[in-house]
Amino acid sequence: MANNNQQNQAGKTASGTNIQEVKQQNAQNHQQQYGAEFGSETNAQEVKQQNAQSQAQKNQQNQQN
Repeated sequence: MANNNQQNQAGKTASGTNIQEVKQQNAQNHQQQYGAEFGSETNAQEVKQQNAQSQAQKNQQNQQN
């Protein structure tokens, strides 16, 4: 029991896994997955076209007022 306690204080699990290293790897994996998922679902050309249409509508409304 005391041996496990000493390992936990040193930043490792009872089996010897480095806790900080695993947390860092998990954070990196999460960022990579999010970036890939977001990039694959976004059509940049379509977004630009929608933004242009929105701006044109705003300009028309401002001219009418």
